[in-house]
Amino acid sequence: MPLRIEDYALIGDCQTAALVGRDGSIDWLCFPRFDSPACFAALLGTPDHGRWRIAPAGEGRATRRYQGDTLVLETEFETDGGVVAVIDFMPIRGEAPDVVRIVEGRRGQVPVRSELVIRFGYGSEIPWVQRADGGMTAVAGPDALRLRTPAETRGKQFKTVSEFTVRAGERVPFVLTWHRSFDREPRSVDAEAALADTLNWWRKWAGRCVYRGARRDVVVRSLVTLKALQYLPSGGIAAAATTSLPESLGGVRNWDYRYCWLRDATFTLLALINAGYTDEAKAWREWLLRAAAGDPAKLQIMYGLGGERRLDEYELPWLPGYEGSKPVRAGNAASGQFQLDVYGEVCDALHQARAAGLTAAPAGWALERALVRYVERAWDEPDEGIWEVRGGRRHFTHSKVMAWVTLDRAIRSAERFGFDAPLDRWRAGRKAIHERVCRDGFDTRLNSFVQSFGSDQLDASLLTIPLVGFLPPSDPRVRGTVSAIERHLVRDGFVLRYDTSRCDDGLPPGEGAFLACTFWLADNYALAGERAKAEALFDRLCGLTNDVGLLSEEYDPAAGRLVGNFPQAFSHVGLVNTAMNLDRTGAGPAAQRKGG
Repeated sequence: MPLRIEDYALIGDCQTAALVGRDGSIDWLCFPRFDSPACFAALLGTPDHGRWRIAPAGEGRATRRYQGDTLVLETEFETDGGVVAVIDFMPIRGEAPDVVRIVEGRRGQVPVRSELVIRFGYGSEIPWVQRADGGMTAVAGPDALRLRTPAETRGKQFKTVSEFTVRAGERVPFVLTWHRSFDREPRSVDAEAALADTLNWWRKWAGRCVYRGARRDVVVRSLVTLKALQYLPSGGIAAAATTSLPESLGGVRNWDYRYCWLRDATFTLLALINAGYTDEAKAWREWLLRAAAGDPAKLQIMYGLGGERRLDEYELPWLPGYEGSKPVRAGNAASGQFQLDVYGEVCDALHQARAAGLTAAPAGWALERALVRYVERAWDEPDEGIWEVRGGRRHFTHSKVMAWVTLDRAIRSAERFGFDAPLDRWRAGRKAIHERVCRDGFDTRLNSFVQSFGSDQLDASLLTIPLVGFLPPSDPRVRGTVSAIERHLVRDGFVLRYDTSRCDDGLPPGEGAFLACTFWLADNYALAGERAKAEALFDRLCGLTNDVGLLSEEYDPAAGRLVGNFPQAFSHVGLVNTAMNLDRTGAGPAAQRKGG
């Protein structure tokens, strides 16, 4: 049975990633990209679906940490016979992707066992395994893995096993390398040299962070996690490293998050810019421009890591799911939904990039004008909304607010940077959307904006109304909305996206509190001048990070557990931005976005 989600740590090479359990088992790994089929899928099934465990042969107490501000993980096991550590990392990719594991004896002598179970195709394909010089090779179809180690290996029941004893001061390396089965085998990697290079690379990257405020360690860890999820060849940022970790344990809300969402665009851009990572922000903006290019009517809510449009969703019935949460899915059918909010996100991100002084993108203004022309025609249509409901289209209030953002940011860019634009028409359109939202999206009986026009349901996306500058935080309607969300959507101090027991989203009810939305509530407190409440909530959220500083998508207050895909970029973006909002009173990302 897989560990709790919070018992995993992340290693990666900025093109793919692995989850390493507290017990020394890599239970999730996809080669060669984040969204490739997994060769270790025990996270969503059993060890027979693929994993690689290196740990003491007997009982041992495990503690772990990252080595400073890097993505090099060190798990130390204390046993009756001594202490041994497993150092796990993925070198920044050269010729091929590698996983390096170094077993280090630290005290006494400890018997160690490595058990490598390779199952390509999300756990469905047993490879053909052969001995090779200094290890073994495993091949199935287009995929091949090469293991190199000085430790003796043997095959046992479709597993590759190594048993050895490590003494204080000894180091035993294991290097696992992926390549296409029809290509030549990549050159071997020197584990110790790769360790030094990887530590140096991450230290230099983390050293560029300009944030010096409270909880800097948690903020830097979030930024390192975002960098790890950024697909280096394209600049796109995966929403998470995993698929199908459930939003409710045992439930069906299990989605593939190994893609890039446009809804995260502006929050992500500002987090990177304000932390000093302009190169990453530029790469993200360029990815946005390429992904959004083409017919505005066909703008998708998410794309593949390289900007791919087809993300066909299908089920993997041979996997029983994390703690029985079925179905397990690959691909995401929500990519075909219509969501108005993404138009506002793209235009806002491009505007904020200009305001921050990023080098102008030649195609940027032409793209924005095309997006605005489309939104002028389409803003009054129903859509599936930010949460990708599968219960039918509605006039979601948040979607209309973001349609307003589309025109507002285009107007601001034209005014500030002197771009040619039909400003009178755009201003009239902006005014019409604003009036419609204030008339049909606000319920006077609840004294709150509501999820959709004519509804009496609340939605945490309404917390973005002051964050994007639609209304000021002092507006009575904003204060009423925050108060209503506090009363009806907060569970044990954390914010639900909406009440799944009352809102028809096409799925059975039940999910955890959404961490990004809870960060938005803290941002609202900060904007409203309620600093003590903002800091208290931020501290509670930081307290949900696991022992190595990682957050998933949601938190289950009743079970006291992280749930949802892991680690989740949107949660870590929220952490960084809220920290900045508290550190730079009146000048953080929320103030930048609403006033930019």
